[in-house]
Amino acid sequence: MTDPAPIVDTPQVVVAREPGVAAGPASANWRRIGVAVIAVALLGSVFLAWRADQRMRNVERELVKRQHDADTRIAEAAVLARQAQDSVRDAAAKVALLQARVDEVAVQRGQFEELIQSLARSRDENVAVDIDAAVRVALQQSALTGSLEPLVATLRQSDERLARINQPRLDPVRRAIARDLERVRGVSLADVPSLVAKLDEVTRLVDDLPLLSASARAEPARRATAVAAPASAASAPAWFGARQVDAVWSFVVDHIWNEAKSLVRVTRIERPEGMLVAPDQSFFLRENLKLRLLNARLALLSRQFDTAQGDLQTVRGALDRYFDRSARRTQHAADLLQQVAQHARQVNLPRPDETLAALATAGVR
Repeated sequence: MTDPAPIVDTPQVVVAREPGVAAGPASANWRRIGVAVIAVALLGSVFLAWRADQRMRNVERELVKRQHDADTRIAEAAVLARQAQDSVRDAAAKVALLQARVDEVAVQRGQFEELIQSLARSRDENVAVDIDAAVRVALQQSALTGSLEPLVATLRQSDERLARINQPRLDPVRRAIARDLERVRGVSLADVPSLVAKLDEVTRLVDDLPLLSASARAEPARRATAVAAPASAASAPAWFGARQVDAVWSFVVDHIWNEAKSLVRVTRIERPEGMLVAPDQSFFLRENLKLRLLNARLALLSRQFDTAQGDLQTVRGALDRYFDRSARRTQHAADLLQQVAQHARQVNLPRPDETLAALATAGVR
C-alpha cells in the first residue's frame, strides 16, 4: 500500500498595477524578475516534488520490503506456531500417557504395599504358630522326662528368633517369654537321672553290705586275732629268755580265757530279727532289697514319687534291721537313700501360659 503524494504549494506572484499608471521599462524589469522568480520557484517546486516522489518511492520500497519480511516472518511464525501446537499436542498426549502410567504405578504400589503387609503379617503368624508348636512340644518333653531343660531351651531359642526378626508386633510375645523363662528357672524339679544313678549305686552295694548277724559272729574272731598278733610277733625273734617265756605264757592264758568267754556271750540286741537271719537266707534278703530298689527306680522314671518313697522307706528299714550300721558301706548306702528320698518329691511342672496367650493374640492380629 502506497501513501498519496504530498501537495506542494507553488508561490504565485501577483503584480498589482496601480490604475492610471502606464507600464514602463521598470515594470518590464520587474516582470522579468517576477517571471524568473516564478520559474525558480517552479523549478524548486518540481525539484522538491521529485525529491518527495523519490522519498516516497524509497519509503514504498522499504515498506514493501518490510511487508515482505513481515509476511515471511508471519509465515515462519505460523509454521512455528503449527509446530508448537503439534508439540503441545504431542506433549499433552505424552503427559496424559505418563499420568495414566503414574496412576497405574500408584495402583500397583498400593497393591504391592498390601502384598508386603500381608506377607509380613503371614510371616509373623507363621512365626507365632511355629513358636507355639515348639513350646507345646517342649512342655510335653519336660513332662515326660521330668526335666525343665527342654522347656527352658525352647523358650530361649524362641526369644533369640524373635530378636532376629525384630518385629514390633511380636514384642508382647518376647516380654511374655522373658517372664515365663524367669518363672520356669525359679522352679526346681527332681533330677531323675542323678537319683536313678544313686539308686543303681546302692543296688551295686547291696551284695557287699555286711549283715548284722555276720558282724556279731565275726567279732570274737577279730578279738582273738587282735590278741594273737602281738604274741606271735613277740615270739617271732627267738624262743630263749624270760621275756619270751612270759609272752608265750600270756598268750596261752589269754587264749584260754577268750575261749572260755566265747562259750557264753551276752549281747544287747535291739532288733532280734536281724540276728535270726540264717546265712542261707541272706541271699534272698539281698535280692529282695534289689527288687525294692528296682521298683523305686521304675517309680522315679514314671514320675510316681509316692510309690518310690514307699519302696525307699522299706529299703531303709531293712538296712536298719538286718545290716550293720557301723560299717562304712552301710552308712554310704543309707546316705544315698536319704538323698534320693529328700529330692524325690512331686513338683507341679510350670506351664508357660503367658507365652501361649501372647502367641495366640499375635496369631489373631
